[in-house]
Amino acid sequence: MTCSSDPRPAGDLNSLKQRNRLAILDALRRRPNMSRTELARETGLTKVTVGSAVTTLLDSGWLEEGALQRRRGGRPGRELSLNEHHHLLLGVEVGVDELRLLACTLSGATLAQCCLPRTGTTPEDAARQLAHELMALLAGDGLDARRLLGVGVALPGPVMPNEPLLGLAPNLGWHRVRFLALLAHHLPPLPGLRLMDNESSLAAFGELYFAHDRAPDSLLFVSADIGIGSGLVENAASPRIIRGVHGLAGEIGHTLLDPEGTLCHCGNYGCAETLVSGWRLRQQLGIGDDADLATAVAALPAERTAPVLARAGRALGMLLHNLHHTLNPAEIVIGGTLTALGPAFLTPALTAFERTQRRLLPEAALIIPRVLTQSRLTPARGAAALVMATVLTTFDAPR
Repeated sequence: MTCSSDPRPAGDLNSLKQRNRLAILDALRRRPNMSRTELARETGLTKVTVGSAVTTLLDSGWLEEGALQRRRGGRPGRELSLNEHHHLLLGVEVGVDELRLLACTLSGATLAQCCLPRTGTTPEDAARQLAHELMALLAGDGLDARRLLGVGVALPGPVMPNEPLLGLAPNLGWHRVRFLALLAHHLPPLPGLRLMDNESSLAAFGELYFAHDRAPDSLLFVSADIGIGSGLVENAASPRIIRGVHGLAGEIGHTLLDPEGTLCHCGNYGCAETLVSGWRLRQQLGIGDDADLATAVAALPAERTAPVLARAGRALGMLLHNLHHTLNPAEIVIGGTLTALGPAFLTPALTAFERTQRRLLPEAALIIPRVLTQSRLTPARGAAALVMATVLTTFDAPR
């Protein structure tokens, strides 16, 4: 994803006002319900500057006022927060077997959502179906009365850092796909931005961006699904996805763990996905692609499934250990459909990670991964978050 820089001189009055508005919007994204006085203290701006900027942002629908704050001494101030009733963010995920769509507010609150089987096999098929479902979503639930800020698309493979190009989606068989261009061909003109990125990276971004004042210094999201992937986000003035020079950062499913092992969809042998992934578990347990994996596993005898799930869990624990020592994130979040397999899969993973993670640095604080049992729409929500972040980064004028 690329963003153009502001060509105007730093002293330009309009540019200065825009930066002040951005500072206020971002402060309220991180800490909702601050008063004007608290905003001035938080941003380092004068009370007069905050007052002027807040008035503009209230008039243009970016902010809304809440209750009066009661405090000892001085005049009470009204709480300010991002306006939840004016703008609209759209995030979608093109999964291996499903399309997932989410409409949300500026704070990430869900307005509408939709998950449906993906028809067809080509990028063109996916773009055509997604465009149809996007327009159907926008037509319902009163969303057409809101101002659309943009659409973010999450894809199951590495996306080039400086251009909207999906390099490879091994589990889809897609190679070098300009998905936004395909989508534009089927969508009528819509306002706002169009962005795309890797689904695990966007899941990480959304978990950090919408965490508000609870956001950690860095967050790693591990997607345990049909394939295995991860995404890392650093919490800076503008939260930043770590992508790598080819967009491959986080492609842990295709790190080599056993070079003499099973053939992977990417063409290598012994990738992590050959030890722990939804497609590998289906192979090992004889479960078809049309069946829900967790339901099918539960229907099989435990003496057959337990050793397979335990081995896969220990492989995930090994991946967590390697990620902890190579990236050292402040928080680790695990999501994806494999979390529905429960303790038979997760306990060996978490136990293995807890047992090994501090041997190198015994005095380090223990990192306990947070497991999301409901993460179906997490990448789509992260795609919407990236739209929000990009709009604020390039914030130009009230809308």
